[in-house]
Amino acid sequence: MNFKITLFTVVLFCQISVSQEVQKDSVETNELSEVKVTTATRTERVLSSLPLPMTIITSEAIMKSGVTRLNEILSEQTGIILIPDESGFEGIQMQGLDAAYTMILIDGVPLVGRSSGVLDLSRVSVGNIERIEIVKGASSALYGSEAMGGVINVITKRPKKDMFTGSLSYRYATFNTSDANTNLLWKKKKFSANLFANFYSTEGYDLDKNTPLKNLEPFYNFTIQPKIYYDFSENLKLIVNNRFYDMKMDNRAIIDSENYTGDAKEKEWNSQLKFEHKWSSKVYSEYEFYATNYKNDSFLKDQNNIVFESAYYNQWLIRPELRTTISLKNDKLTGGVGLNYETLDRTYFEKQVNFNSQYVYIQYDYNPTGKWNVLAGFRYDNHSEYASQFSPKLAVNYKFNENFSLKSSVGYGYKAPDFRQLYFDFTNPSVGYTVLGYNVAEDRLDQLEEQGQLLSRVDGVSFGEPLKPESSINVNFGTFYKKNKLRLDVNAFYNSIENLIDTRVVAQKNNGQNVFSYFNISKIFTYGLEFNSTYDFTKQLSISFGYQFLTAKDKSVLDNFEDYQYIRNSDLQTIQIKKSDYFGLFNRSKHTANVKFAYTIPKIKTDINLRVFYRSKYGMFDTNGNQILDKYDTFVDGYFLTNLSISKYIGDKFMLQAGANNLFDFTDPSQISNLAGRQFFVRIQYNF
Repeated sequence: MNFKITLFTVVLFCQISVSQEVQKDSVETNELSEVKVTTATRTERVLSSLPLPMTIITSEAIMKSGVTRLNEILSEQTGIILIPDESGFEGIQMQGLDAAYTMILIDGVPLVGRSSGVLDLSRVSVGNIERIEIVKGASSALYGSEAMGGVINVITKRPKKDMFTGSLSYRYATFNTSDANTNLLWKKKKFSANLFANFYSTEGYDLDKNTPLKNLEPFYNFTIQPKIYYDFSENLKLIVNNRFYDMKMDNRAIIDSENYTGDAKEKEWNSQLKFEHKWSSKVYSEYEFYATNYKNDSFLKDQNNIVFESAYYNQWLIRPELRTTISLKNDKLTGGVGLNYETLDRTYFEKQVNFNSQYVYIQYDYNPTGKWNVLAGFRYDNHSEYASQFSPKLAVNYKFNENFSLKSSVGYGYKAPDFRQLYFDFTNPSVGYTVLGYNVAEDRLDQLEEQGQLLSRVDGVSFGEPLKPESSINVNFGTFYKKNKLRLDVNAFYNSIENLIDTRVVAQKNNGQNVFSYFNISKIFTYGLEFNSTYDFTKQLSISFGYQFLTAKDKSVLDNFEDYQYIRNSDLQTIQIKKSDYFGLFNRSKHTANVKFAYTIPKIKTDINLRVFYRSKYGMFDTNGNQILDKYDTFVDGYFLTNLSISKYIGDKFMLQAGANNLFDFTDPSQISNLAGRQFFVRIQYNF
């Protein structure tokens, strides 16, 4: 059925194309070097002069790709890998750092709901996105915890002219997947508004027909995002931004050969109230109040309709913040002050827990000459549950001429221990092991000992000192070059993370199972090179190439390699390996690359967009018993993915689109759960 729909759409494209005359080019060239961005500095800056590694994804690029969710468009960017966790949610890996180290923002305010350090990025629709700004490298100097590896800011569209405009679109894809959007924008004098609504549903996919469980079970969700703008005057403006998200999924499991069924639900609510106040030509302030709540609930019932398992998660974040920018000739001084109040009530917590912190940050944007730009700043966080943090950053850009510049930055980043690492209290009902958060571990161990459940406690383990935040030093050095038809960005990076939080055994139970807790254990480092280039052969044809080389290793493994140098081979023989055989951290590929072809046929108003992605081999687990990933372990082989979309414009109002993601139907069911195989899609959009 899906193939017939796709074939019909392609034939329809051809018929319309033959009969239609040229009206105008469907693509207007975006001069990215002149794009103004805000995420990297919290002030408006021209992208080409920015001394930090940054990527922009435009609304045009999103529309041409044919994707519908945030995780899909991010997966097509150089240096970004989406890694599924045990829940199936895909987390972002940037510069070799895990998803827990990247902050996700919508219109400058953060999303919450990291049940295991990973945000479900598929809950964000791309139907109303103006652009996505990606800052790579430590950004804690502006954004605090969770920004140790970088920041991704999703910026939505807003009305610009005194008129009523909008779009309606519907996309149908394989697995009976539907995506419907309505985006309405209206502006009249001082008042303007934007209403976005999205509905998404799918029957999921199944890579193994031998089991009744699917890799992705059926689900649906909807998003409503109303925004209101009111200009009291040229100097005082109000923005009220709300977002509501609701999802329901089938929940299924097989436990001890028994089938269990149920539901899983997610609900999210975000509200942002902001005043933009221009005191004078030199002083500008923003007063912002933000609140968000994320909930999920799930349950499983047996065949007799008796509840077997239930879980819940309820997180709140409230954040007021004041920002002011002072213009000093060619320079800018930006400062901010605010506070965070977070609460979390979830399964396996004894009670609702809360964090509160106060912070202040200052940044100086210094331009001594037309060639030099220096960006210096710091942030200070005072937290209720861990030591105060001071996060400095320095970045420099030198512009040789209009076409060539060098940029470099060094910054300190940190990530606070999360609620789970501090307050978790979980015992596996079938196996019997226990995992305890650091702040509750001492009391719970005493209780288990009093109850006679402990065989022994590990000597030397102490919970007297607070768990420390993870901290990092991030260094970037790159270049920007643009001349005639060629654009080139190169960036070398290095990250060193200390006080990495991981689990270790703290006691053994009488049942033979262990009790684990969280500690600052090891130090890791990542380094590599990222390369992006675009060449415009003609106004109609452009090709871009992106590549990342990555090395990511655990320093404690290198320093104590004698503890890991013996493995059991396939013949169950013990052999010794060399330090050079250590491959590095799990789930990291040394090489990733992409090639993108964009071809426009003005005569028939059609765009062809072909993207090819490569990921080299990587290891998921230790398979030979030495607790590290070495070259003798089992690896996921390198693979290619190809995405294709064809967009046909009918006048100025209609767009028809067809294509396929994973065009050549690559799957690896035993290793890669998030690759569903070939997915055809068709789409129609009406703009008014």
